[in-house]
Amino acid sequence: MPTDVLDRILDLARHVPAAGNTQGLDLVVLEGEQTVKYWDATLPSERRVNFPWPRLLDAPVLIIPVSWPSAYVERYSESDKQRTGLGEGEDAWTVPYWYVDTAFSAMVAMLAAVDEGLGALFFGQFEHESAVKTAFNIPEDRRPVGTIALGYAFDEQRPSASSQRPRRAFDEVVHRGNW
Repeated sequence: MPTDVLDRILDLARHVPAAGNTQGLDLVVLEGEQTVKYWDATLPSERRVNFPWPRLLDAPVLIIPVSWPSAYVERYSESDKQRTGLGEGEDAWTVPYWYVDTAFSAMVAMLAAVDEGLGALFFGQFEHESAVKTAFNIPEDRRPVGTIALGYAFDEQRPSASSQRPRRAFDEVVHRGNW
């Protein structure tokens, strides 16, 4: 993938709204042998034999959006945000905006990739978070929220069972004026 294309995507992904302009977000970008290292840490070779999406393993770029919860607590301890009480600790947050803001970044990265003519896919790390943190030296106080695969989409794709679920109707989702 051309460096200038990837850098445009990453630059847009870092310019997302952030609660208190905290910017508690990091993007770990993996290319080449680093992607092999990722799959070695998350998908044992014996599971690759029957992996339903083998081309995913060939994605030229993987991006790991990483949230930084303590940055939000620190930011909201500052004088202009202190009255919110959110600087008291992560438990003070009824909505953990470090995940919201990191998700904004992931979505912008995927939309930017599509605008560049690429394919993009977000998937969870689930039980592999610790292995990913260890493999890529992600600090203990940071939380990877998933992985984005970037590459060139194939015409033939095996849809997942989740993609076969029907979308809720517009009127079930959109509530104008009240519920």
